[in-house]
Formats: sequence, structure tokens, C-alpha cells
Amino acid sequence: MARRGSLSDSGSEDSSLSDSELQEAFSRGALKPGLNVVLEERPKRRNDADGLKQCLSDFKQQLAWVERLDVTSGQVVDPVLGSTSNKDAVDPENDFQREMSFYRQAQAAVLEALPRLRKLQVPTRRPDDYFAEMAKSDQQMQKIRQKLKSKQEAMERSEKAKQLRAMRKYGKKVQTEILQRRQKEKKNMLNAVKKYQKGLSDKLDFLDEEQTSSQGNKKGSASQRIKKGPNAKRRYKNQKFGFGGKKKGSKWNTKESFNDVSSFRPKVAHNKGPGKGGKGGKKALNKRPGKRTRQKMKSRAR
Repeated sequence: MARRGSLSDSGSEDSSLSDSELQEAFSRGALKPGLNVVLEERPKRRNDADGLKQCLSDFKQQLAWVERLDVTSGQVVDPVLGSTSNKDAVDPENDFQREMSFYRQAQAAVLEALPRLRKLQVPTRRPDDYFAEMAKSDQQMQKIRQKLKSKQEAMERSEKAKQLRAMRKYGKKVQTEILQRRQKEKKNMLNAVKKYQKGLSDKLDFLDEEQTSSQGNKKGSASQRIKKGPNAKRRYKNQKFGFGGKKKGSKWNTKESFNDVSSFRPKVAHNKGPGKGGKGGKKALNKRPGKRTRQKMKSRAR
């Protein structure tokens, strides 16, 4: 339970009263006005310049300028207007004018401080062989490197996917154009055939075009076969077994061989030539005589 302060009957302040006790005191008329004071206006702030200067002199230290490096610049020359800029002429609500005023004032302070630093032989430029310590650790840099590498790989994969999609689109486009061209040629040929059948045209140019196209395809395939040629295994088999071809019926007569009888030899054909069993042949000499001849030969020998 929250406690609130109030005034008792005797006028003393008591801060240990609860809400119910305060309500009872209010009903009895024991509470008196003056606890809450309403201010009609805000108090005016006072610019105590003397007090501020006194505080400044209290904590101000008498150090050399090289330790303090404070520069106070007055009015700055505006390079555009060629005159000193008045601080009252700068509109504080204009961001550009305010920032330009700060920039010119800082530039004037630098131009004033550099000669003094050079006179005191204080270096103002970083040496060429100066290496600053890294603010991030090696582990953090390794994580950054891995993240950059993963981003680069993702970009490369995306680029490859784009190229593949473009190639697929191009292939589909070419295939569609070829199909459309074939359909168009087929349609034109069918129209020409219908016109010829109906007697509207007596030209057969579409047949010549079809033959030339088929011959062109055959020539192209033959040239491809000649250009490609057989492999080593096929060449070895051709050298060993020949080039193949029809074997069955290779000795049959043809019209030319039937009409040409110049190479016909009857003795050879009828087995009467030398060495084929005719008179005086090797087979006739080795023939066994008959039974009657053998009996006659035995009787003569007795």
C-alpha cells in the first residue's frame, strides 16, 4: 500500500498514512491546502556569464600549446563571395550554409595550426612505411573471407544457371523454327498436290524440290560417313575377312554369264579332261578289271 504525506490536526507532517487514512482525514477536514503548488509560468533561466568564467578559471590548466592544440579562428573569408562571412548572415535552419560555415572555419583553423606545428618540428604526415594495427582479429577476417567466397560462388552458380537457361531457350527457339519450316513446306506441298489433282495446275515442281532435298540429305550423310570413316577394329576385320557383302547365291548364273559361253570347256564340264576319269586318264589306269577279264588273265598264266 502506497504511503502519502499529509497534515494532521496539529499541523505536523506525517508520511506514514495510507489511502484510507487520508480519505478519513479529508472527510473530517483535517487536511489543509498548500501541499500541491501550481506554478503559473516557468521560471526564467539566467545566463550567469561571470559564474561560468569563474568555473573555467578554476579547472583551467596552464599547459603549452603543443599539449592543448586549441585554435580559435575569427571571421573566415568566403572564397565565393571574396569577403568575410558574417555569422549573423548564416541561416541556422539552412543545412548547407551551416555545414559550409563549419567547413570553412575548420579549414582556417588547420591553415593556422600547420605552420605552428612545423615550427615546433611536430610531424603532421604519416610516414610511407607506417603500418597501423588491424582493428579486427584474424578469426574475424577469416569469417569475412569465407563469406565473400561463398557469395562469389553463389554468383557464379547463378550466372551459369542463367547461361544454361538462355541456351535452352535458344535451342527451343531453333527447334520451333525448324518444325514450323517443315510444317510450312509440307503444307505448301499438300496444297500443290491438291491443285494438281483438281487440274488447277499442271506443274510438278514440288516433286523436284522434294527429290533435291532428299538428295541433299543423302549427300550430306554420305559426306559425313566418308569424313568420319571406320574405326581401327573395323579396318582390321575388313583386311582379314574382306568387305562382306552377299554370300548366298554368289555362284548363280546371271543374264550376262548365261549368254557368254566363251569360257565353257565341255571336257572339264563332263569330267573327260586329263585327271577327270576319261580315256588315258589317271582314274582309268587305276580302274580294276572286270571278272571275265580277270579269269582270262588267270587261264593265260597257266
